[in-house]
Amino acid sequence: MASLNRQLARRKAVLLIAFALLLALISQGCGQWQAGEAALMTDWANDVRPGSVHSEYPRPQMIRRDWANLNGLWDYAIRPKDEGQPSGFDGKILVPFAAESALSGVTKRVGSENRLWYRRRFSLPKLLAGNRMLLHFGAVDWHAIVWVNGRKMGEHKGCYDPFTFDITNSLSAKGEQEIVVSVWDPTDEGSQPRGKQVTEPKGIYYTPVTGIWQTVWLEPVSSVHIRRLKIQPDVDEELLRLRVDAPGLGESHTLDATCSLNGNFVSRRILPIRQFPLQRDADGYVLDVMVERPKLWSPDNPVLYGLTVKIEEGGKVIDEVTGYFGMRKIAVGKDEDGFNRLMLNDKVLFQFGPLDQGWWPDGLYTAPSDEALKFDIEMTKKLGFNMLRKHVKIEPAQFYYHCDRLGVLVWQDMPNGNGPKTLRVRSSDLEDAKRDPESARQFEAELKAMIDTFGNHPSIVTWVIFNEGWGQYDTERLTDWVKGYDPTRICNATSGWADRGVSDLYDVHMYPGPGMEDSGPKRVAVLGEFGGLGLPVKGHLWLDKDSWGYRSFETKEDLAARYEGLIKDLYGMIGRGLAAAVYTQTTDVESEVNGLMTYDRKVVKFDAERMMELHRKLYEPVPKAWMLLTDSEHQAQQWRYSVNLPGDDWAGPGFDDSGWQVGDAPFAVKESVYLPVGTLWKDKELWLRRDFSLGKVPSDLRMKVYHGVEPATIFINGKKVKELPRRGKRHYQDIDISEHAGVLRPGRNVLAVHCSAGKRVLGFDIGLYSVGD
Repeated sequence: MASLNRQLARRKAVLLIAFALLLALISQGCGQWQAGEAALMTDWANDVRPGSVHSEYPRPQMIRRDWANLNGLWDYAIRPKDEGQPSGFDGKILVPFAAESALSGVTKRVGSENRLWYRRRFSLPKLLAGNRMLLHFGAVDWHAIVWVNGRKMGEHKGCYDPFTFDITNSLSAKGEQEIVVSVWDPTDEGSQPRGKQVTEPKGIYYTPVTGIWQTVWLEPVSSVHIRRLKIQPDVDEELLRLRVDAPGLGESHTLDATCSLNGNFVSRRILPIRQFPLQRDADGYVLDVMVERPKLWSPDNPVLYGLTVKIEEGGKVIDEVTGYFGMRKIAVGKDEDGFNRLMLNDKVLFQFGPLDQGWWPDGLYTAPSDEALKFDIEMTKKLGFNMLRKHVKIEPAQFYYHCDRLGVLVWQDMPNGNGPKTLRVRSSDLEDAKRDPESARQFEAELKAMIDTFGNHPSIVTWVIFNEGWGQYDTERLTDWVKGYDPTRICNATSGWADRGVSDLYDVHMYPGPGMEDSGPKRVAVLGEFGGLGLPVKGHLWLDKDSWGYRSFETKEDLAARYEGLIKDLYGMIGRGLAAAVYTQTTDVESEVNGLMTYDRKVVKFDAERMMELHRKLYEPVPKAWMLLTDSEHQAQQWRYSVNLPGDDWAGPGFDDSGWQVGDAPFAVKESVYLPVGTLWKDKELWLRRDFSLGKVPSDLRMKVYHGVEPATIFINGKKVKELPRRGKRHYQDIDISEHAGVLRPGRNVLAVHCSAGKRVLGFDIGLYSVGD
């Protein structure tokens, strides 16, 4: 019997190797291909070949040895939406690039009125009896229907989650096999979850994306096989909580899980189903594997353990997958000063990284190659960031593998779009939007699929449900669901604007910022977007005209100086409780020139060594903040003020302001949720004075200012220390003015302000503080 098993195993291995080689040869011989034209191309585009495009195994945490990549040239046709399968095709498309991209070789808009058709023909060796053939799609935007040899396999709606069909019973015994796929994508004319692809790209919205945009692949498996693993590290208990979903497991089967580190054995758990038939839950069979004295994963030390899971029957392995995991713990906790912080492995870690759009000038949603995909993450590390926020897009698993391997924390957005043109699905600042039942069902199905598909990656530490109110509905219910479904991670219900007082984080957006809000007793204060400093680089622009940044500069030197100012401002806020910040953004994208790099990745706009040095201070032990003059955000503070032009030296300490009026800050035109009214402000100009005393003069000096006015000038002891430009934002901002700390003196000091009201005046408030010793 043992000899027979060995013969069958050898026969199976030979057939499967032949299967993989045959598919590779077919892929390489699929005809001619030429990239289309785009305003920019990356250097990696030169290396794209139909026979080897995205040839990596696409599921790095559950790898099988035998598989076949179906990327390469497929037939394509664009036809009216309501027509049936085409009798002929228009040409060749390079999968996995969207039809609108240059690297697809098509470079055509599809539109909601049309359907995109694909066809691929290939041959297969005969499968062993009892084996099954799975057809996997990494991701298709948006509604895909699949046929094999004329038989409908099924359909899938969703842009970002993988799906699979068992095509065994539709395969022909010999000869050619045929796969046909139709795709319909409403882009921004539907209410489905989507990213920034729109029919009319401009501003922060980009070129439409339609069709297959991640790897397509075939995988032969045994009739009983592992369908999914759920991997959850438990650092406190020193074990790996493993769930194995394997339909068809019976009493004759045994599950075997082995952990290793650097190729060395760590631990093993064997589960005979006969002895433990009930050891399962909703996610599959339960195998808790001990990991004693675990080496913990972190950005500074991204340790990954190896994992092998087998199904055995009668002493023979009938299915085996290999992967990895990281032992790490993410939680909310309080520091010694009582501020809520993000804790990694029970230690405070300030999280700082770029807003990562994940767009490419030549591939749009799809990176030209794995090297290109990896480059962005490597550059994120090289510039001294420890985190990135993946913005309203979900990447292929290979992206998160690189984050796991290189040590980059990930805040993962759920793409939520902004509703169709005909039915805007957007919440207000105070009230959630209403979604129709089908739209809500689809959103929640894709939200669950995101967590199920990518929840094993140690790099992902935060789920972000909504961005800036786009499609935001039932916030409290969905937050409770996410926190209950994955209690091992941080939940950020709303990044920017439409906070509902729920989830772990209070996340504000401020351009250029930085700024923050008081998060209250239970939540963590974070800055989900800020910066957006723009630098157009000639020869590396998507648009020669109309490129833009939130603030634009003409030279690298000016850009670097302003960025350094932002980081110095940011540092002080850490001492006041800020736990994380996200800078906009990794690269330029189409008309946006806010990137750390150009859209084609050929120019890095900052000096990497200087950036690394600048950012290092953010990760040091949290500095203490000392209030020198308290602002009125939480409790009104009294000022002297005048609405008439005062005399000379009005800002100096010797000026007599006894005849001025007395009023509480904030000074505002009306009550709002953003700024309470201390004193009603009806006049065009306002002069303010306030005394404060110091026992010791600090070397660090910062302003916390609510500046919703026209230009304002700040004086300390009669010396001008800051000119604030016209601004109409809704949050407090922090500004480092340490270069003027020398104007302070022991004893009495005077802070004076001149404000000008404009058409959009909101209000004004200010305080002074220092950080450090």
